Order: sequence, then structure tokens, then C-alpha cells
Amino acid sequence: MDAALFTDNQQGELVAANAPPGGIAFVPNALPLEWPMPATMWPLLMTARESLARLDGMGRHLADPQLLLTPLQQREALRSSSMEGTYATPEQLLLYQLDPREPRSERDQVNAWREVFNYGQALQLGMRKLTEELPLSLRLICEMHAALLNGVRGHNRRPGTFRDSQVQVGAGGRYVPPPPTHVMGCLDAFEKYHHANSSVDPLLRAFMAHYQFETIHPFTDGNGRTGRLLLALTICQWLGLDKPWLYMSAFFERHKDEYIDRLFMVSADGQWEQWLSFCLQGVIEQANDTIRRIDQLVGLREAFRERVASSGGSARLHGITEYLFTAPVITIPQVADMTDVSYPTAKADVGRLMKLGILAEHPSDETPKLYLSPAIFNVAYEDAAQ
Repeated sequence: MDAALFTDNQQGELVAANAPPGGIAFVPNALPLEWPMPATMWPLLMTARESLARLDGMGRHLADPQLLLTPLQQREALRSSSMEGTYATPEQLLLYQLDPREPRSERDQVNAWREVFNYGQALQLGMRKLTEELPLSLRLICEMHAALLNGVRGHNRRPGTFRDSQVQVGAGGRYVPPPPTHVMGCLDAFEKYHHANSSVDPLLRAFMAHYQFETIHPFTDGNGRTGRLLLALTICQWLGLDKPWLYMSAFFERHKDEYIDRLFMVSADGQWEQWLSFCLQGVIEQANDTIRRIDQLVGLREAFRERVASSGGSARLHGITEYLFTAPVITIPQVADMTDVSYPTAKADVGRLMKLGILAEHPSDETPKLYLSPAIFNVAYEDAAQ
């Protein structure tokens, strides 16, 4: 790490690092509970808050929010994982959900599918724990990290355990996080920050906390994904959202170089305004994108209901159609099991949905044969694995 990049306005301390020998690491200051926001940021903050309020308002009026939240969360899992070099297509994720299995080796492609699948599991765990049991805490963070790395390749990642070794970030160690002897002190201050009173706007505060988590880099692996999971939950809780509707990974991935640079320049030069302005622009883009997707999914849901009803479809057929919004790839045996009917009856139901233009045969050679809802898939997963 280049000490010359750090100025008198740096937001922490440069200390000796054990690896590489003679190197330096950065230990961030505790986050400020007061921050005088420049007046020039007000319009951007207000627009971001308004976009987020519209998104939450739309979510609150949905008859079954989770039905439409699920595909958005799956898309987030794909984008957040691809930021870390773990790639899976939406089809692969959905097929893995149909038939979860253990990877046979570290080179097995199933590893990538499971890592993406685990992201969704960790998000669900965090939502449930936050609602029912735990506050935002180090314990919750460890539990989400353990879920994220459950059963995937690599035996040295120490799921759910804070690191006790030095790590580096970026090519050539562009950024070196705190030495292991400083990690718990930084994390203790980080946890206290979440429960302290602050005059900082909660949306800005959430992105300050995201910066701090990524700067501490408390795990051997999985810090980026865990940090983005935590960001979604923090925004939901601190902004009083009904559900965690806002996910930032797509924006961060589209602007990955700027995302990394903005984080670093907070540490090196105290550039909070630039970092927070960048994040607020992301909130506006992602909130509006999610509103558009939800709008389209709601429209599809109504159109599908009308098609099934006008064809004299049964309650069972309506139920299958509803399920497609959470998993738009399906098999006949799955339909039979889900609806407790015989295979011929399930096959007939799938055939009726194909005639109604709700399902189509998937071109894969998988057995059993796969059926896809192209309309739902295109809205929910558009650009999800680019």
C-alpha cells in the first residue's frame, strides 16, 4: 500500500503490517456521529429519499410482497456474487434451487451456483434474525457470513469467524486492512456505532457504515458480499422500510472502479462527500429500476390471473402461476409434488399454462424437462448476470 496516497485528512492511522514484511496497513477511525453535510448535497439526498419512499410505498401496497421480493433478491445474489468473481447465470441459479447438491470437487461448477444460492440464504437469515431475534450486531454478521460460505469451496475461509491473519485487497495490495490485532477493536466501535444516537441522516449513515465494514475487512473471505447484505438490512431498518427493497450491487458493479476508488479515498483523504454523493446517485438509480421491475411484475401477475380465469382455470392453476413469480423455472414432477396431484394431471396443468402463453419449454437437455415463464424471467433477471 502506497503511504504517499494518504493525506493529512486521512480517516485513520497507518501502522506496520506483518505481511508483507515492512509493509503498512490502515486502521480506520471510529465513524463520526455528527457530520456537517454540505448544502450542495441536499437536493441529491432529497431525491434519493423520495425515490426510496416511492419504492417502499409501492411495496407496502402489494398483496403479497414476498412474491415479488424473491426475484429481486435472487437478482441481487447474482450481481453481488459476480462482483467477487463468482459467476452463475439466472438459469443456473434457478436450476440449482430445484435440485441443490454438493459439489464433487473445488473445480466443480456447482461451487459457483451454491455460492450464489447461499447469498440468498444469508439474506433471508439476516431478515429473519433482525425481525425476530437479533439487533444489528457482530453476532448477526457472523451468522450471515457462516450462511454465505456454508459448504462452498475452500477450507481456509473460516465461516462465521473474524480473521486472525493479515489480508490484502486489490492487485499488489493496493489496500491493506487493519492488522488482526486491531480487528476486534475496530469491530467493537463499529457495533457501538449502530446503536448510538447520531445527527447524521440515516441513509448517509448507512453508507458510512458500509464504508467502515469494507475498510475493516473483518473476514478472510466474503467481505464484499457480507457488506452488501448488511447494507440492504441497515437501510431497511434505519429508514423504516417495510421490507429490504433496495439492493445496491447492480449499481456498484456497473461502476466498480469508481466504487473501489471512492471507498479508498475516504480512507486516504477524507472524501466523504464524494463517496456519499456517489451512493445517493446509486440509490436513485436502483430505487427507480426496482420500481420499474415491480410495476412490470405486478402487471404480469394481473394479466396471468385474467388469462387463467378467462380459460376457466382452477384454483390449482392459479397457485402454480403465483409460484412462478418466485421460481420461473419448473418441472412436471415439481408441479405434481407441490399441488399433490398425479403426474398426468400435473402434465396437463403445464400444458394448459403453455397454451395460455405463461409457460414455455426450456431449451436445455435437463431431465426432467424444464419449463420457463419467459415474461417473468425477462423482467426479474434482465441484465442479472452480465
